[in-house]
Amino acid sequence: MHRKAHSLSFVAQLRGYRPVGLLSHPVNPGKNLGIVRTVASIVSGAKTSAQVRERLKNEVIQMKEQAPGFRPGLAILQVGDRDDSNLYISMKLKAAAEIGMNANHVKLPKTATEDEVLRKITHINEDPNVHGLIVQLPLDSINPIDVEKVTNAVSPEKDVDGFCFYLPPGESLAMGASVATASTRKASFVGVWSVAVAGEPRVVADGGDEQGDLVSAALLELQVWEIMPENEAIMSVLWTGHMGPWLKLAGSRAVVIGRSKIVGAPMRDLLVSNHATVTTCHSKTADLPGEIGRADILVVGAGKAEMVKGNWIKPGAVVIDCGINYIPDSTKPSGKRVVGDVAYNEAKEVASYITPVPGGVGPMTVCMLMANTVEGAKRYLKNCKPGKWPIQYTKLNRVEPVPSDIVISRSCTPKHISRMAKEVGLLSDEVELYGISKAKVLLSTLTRLKDQPDGKYVVVTGITPTPLGEGKSTTTIGLAQAIGAHLDINVFACVRQPSQGPTFGIKGGAAGGGYSQVIPMEEFNLHLTGDIHAITAANNLVAAAIDARMFHEATQSDKALYDRLVPSIKGVRTFSQIQLRRLQKLGINKTEPTALTEEEINRFVRLDIEPDTITWQRVMDTNDRFLRKITIGQSSTEKGYTRTAQFDITVASEIMAVLALTDSLKDMRARLGKMVVASNKKGEPVTTDDLGISGALAVLMKDAIKPNLMQTLEGTPVFVHAGPFANIAHGNSSILADKIALKLVGPAGFVVTEAGFGADIGMEKFFNIKCRYSGLCPHVVVLVATVRALKMHGGGPTVTAGVPLPKEYIEENLDLLEKGCSNLRKQIENAKLFGVSVVVAVNAFRTDTEAELELVCSLAKEMGAFDAVKCTHWAEGGQGAVELARAVQRASEQDSNFKYLYPLELPIVDKIRTIAQKIYGAADVELSPEAQNKVELYTKQGFADLPICMAKTHLSLSHMPEKKGAPTGFVLPIRDIRASVGAGFLYPLVGTMSTMPGLPTRPCFYDIDLDPETEEVNGLF
Repeated sequence: MHRKAHSLSFVAQLRGYRPVGLLSHPVNPGKNLGIVRTVASIVSGAKTSAQVRERLKNEVIQMKEQAPGFRPGLAILQVGDRDDSNLYISMKLKAAAEIGMNANHVKLPKTATEDEVLRKITHINEDPNVHGLIVQLPLDSINPIDVEKVTNAVSPEKDVDGFCFYLPPGESLAMGASVATASTRKASFVGVWSVAVAGEPRVVADGGDEQGDLVSAALLELQVWEIMPENEAIMSVLWTGHMGPWLKLAGSRAVVIGRSKIVGAPMRDLLVSNHATVTTCHSKTADLPGEIGRADILVVGAGKAEMVKGNWIKPGAVVIDCGINYIPDSTKPSGKRVVGDVAYNEAKEVASYITPVPGGVGPMTVCMLMANTVEGAKRYLKNCKPGKWPIQYTKLNRVEPVPSDIVISRSCTPKHISRMAKEVGLLSDEVELYGISKAKVLLSTLTRLKDQPDGKYVVVTGITPTPLGEGKSTTTIGLAQAIGAHLDINVFACVRQPSQGPTFGIKGGAAGGGYSQVIPMEEFNLHLTGDIHAITAANNLVAAAIDARMFHEATQSDKALYDRLVPSIKGVRTFSQIQLRRLQKLGINKTEPTALTEEEINRFVRLDIEPDTITWQRVMDTNDRFLRKITIGQSSTEKGYTRTAQFDITVASEIMAVLALTDSLKDMRARLGKMVVASNKKGEPVTTDDLGISGALAVLMKDAIKPNLMQTLEGTPVFVHAGPFANIAHGNSSILADKIALKLVGPAGFVVTEAGFGADIGMEKFFNIKCRYSGLCPHVVVLVATVRALKMHGGGPTVTAGVPLPKEYIEENLDLLEKGCSNLRKQIENAKLFGVSVVVAVNAFRTDTEAELELVCSLAKEMGAFDAVKCTHWAEGGQGAVELARAVQRASEQDSNFKYLYPLELPIVDKIRTIAQKIYGAADVELSPEAQNKVELYTKQGFADLPICMAKTHLSLSHMPEKKGAPTGFVLPIRDIRASVGAGFLYPLVGTMSTMPGLPTRPCFYDIDLDPETEEVNGLF
């Protein structure tokens, strides 16, 4: 926003002043014009300031009517606790409240450093609710602070004090102002040269005797200056109704006492620009009384109480007193009173006009600060619609045929991620940059935006997919691009971070595809910001702790264990905080290590883990089939303590599920401590808190908890955070990412998130687990369907990744397609069980015919979908999902009757049966003896009220991958049940579920390479 200067005529018109008793004759105080004065006329700022405040109050009311809920915001930053500063600030706060503005007094202690002050200014600069920022000077700190650096840090569009000079590009200095003047006068705020006279300026016509001499005419030329409020107020005094607009400055001799950037230096330049002859005096001036005695106009801003005596002043001079000082006065309750820099009682007997202190320049200065803030708020409303991001979208340069994903990704230059963060309303201290294309967002954002209403919440799911996937991620991104870049509505996409296992295995990347991608795709699909590596480290630390604890308990006595667990350091033994929690859990209410009995020591040091009950496995983020079953402890140093174990893939770790389901750092710390790793020999759960490791886990995860900010090809924002598997975990991105996004988009915006695999898996868990813990209510379900998947459900041949599709999938076959729509019907029914509107997105492939696409859309609507839309976002980006976006927008306006599928109080088996019958279409469930034992164990251990996270194949509604369509009447076998207590769910195992994928004969890594010249990654898709 340019801080463009305004001429007097424009601003006077803008301000809307009205006349107040103008004199009928021009007055030149140097010549007196025969006017005899015995006592000076008092030039009070109170009357004029009252008029200005009333006008500003009305303007604020108009702004509120224009934008309901909007109020101009003013921040006053103070360092220290000076009495004079407190007085000034109280005046400003009172004026702001009277006008109807939000005023915030930001007070830093005397110990504040320069960096702390600058950080606070940056924070206020970026706050869209603040339209004016005052840095109260002086900065009363015990530390050295560069005042110029601080004042120059104020954003130009919020600099109501006018400390920074800014000449918009392409504009030249105005007539009468030199480059030297511009460089020394670090000028002011955007266009608020306001003459606080209550009247339109009267300008002498060209050719008049006083052409160029009058203040009004001279100021018309003063377009480079945008006057500071203090100087604006002073010029107002020179223009007040008491002296009239005919006061000549040209040829007058003016003396300015003081050379500060706030008063002295700017006033000197203003008076010179109006053709006065100006002398600047200061502490080193040799004959100060003599200089003052020659002044027709005297402006005093020295900061010394009653320094200027009456007998120094030239008779008939105009005296402007800018000082505010305290002197002792026993008659006042406070024991002091305010005086100016001029001995007022003496000076008023000599001067023709004089400003009192208080009540002269001060009220007008405060008024001008308020006026500048109001002007800033007006500009904000004009340029930034409340609730609408000032975002610039990226234009796609599409080509045909559609290139590979990585070629498309590299054809687009992403915005610097700091710019993206600023566009969506994040403050710089809420963002941690990881290079130029990704950043982490701090959880403090939620605290700042806690009162902001949430946006609309949309979940993208799908029908039961083929092994190739049906484009949910692509649809999620395409829909977000359509809502943002094409409908110009605030939107965030929230997606999971992909595992490197599939990336280098068989599936490839997961950034979307075609012209609907998260970019850069290499960053997205590989390490990102290291969250998965943090989970790997944390998970394996737990695994190491389990085996180490078992080993030490097996090889040491109680006393030796106790001495090592609670060592004496310099003769002092103390329990750590986590050990004190274990004592409390055991019912031992002692805090002194020497006070424990032998029996209590035994209970404290012995976890007595039963090896066969250990459910915690080591993990790595690589597909490795040979780690599915291993033997550990074979080294001679482990003294024969071996056991059978396994590796899972990292995204199957419970810590990943904890990350996805937590809603704060405190909550994550608690969840990490509640994770059950095994049972002891009494059948009691052993937790990570018992192992003493949960605090260390929180440290390892402290950065991973922050959502990762990226962007789409069309410049819409994306949160990439957490990546739990959907078949063995709950398969959704993080609650925190969704919550922050919903606040950032605002009530008119949208957050589009994705649930893994089909609606029977990812969507069911999204509703029953994620929404239950987040407390969020979704507005719309987008159900992605493809012609090829529906043909498969209609009885088409098997689809195998890496093998060309059979002809049934690339030739029109309406009968096969209609038969397969039974799966679509069931998934629509599943979504509607939760009381949420369903929009079907038919993701079109180039082999689909129009008749096939139209058939799916018409059948979907007959089956109860709110709408069904053909989408071409893979080939066309957001443009190809505009109709889908409009359908989602309409559906979001429907009343939401969201509800959970089951109450948590139901017994474990009944919750499992409810999901099996209502979501999968099963006739009943059958538990193995092991599963039945787990039901009894978890009920006994107090975990029966946890929600259920079914671990089953994603390739069928049933437990049998080969059963397509919508099978019914089957009995769902429950092989085992496990507990993720920290994450907060029980997960029954349906059939055999592998938690460590293997590599195919020809993995993706055959095609992945690095160009050593360009350092570009090749082969990702």
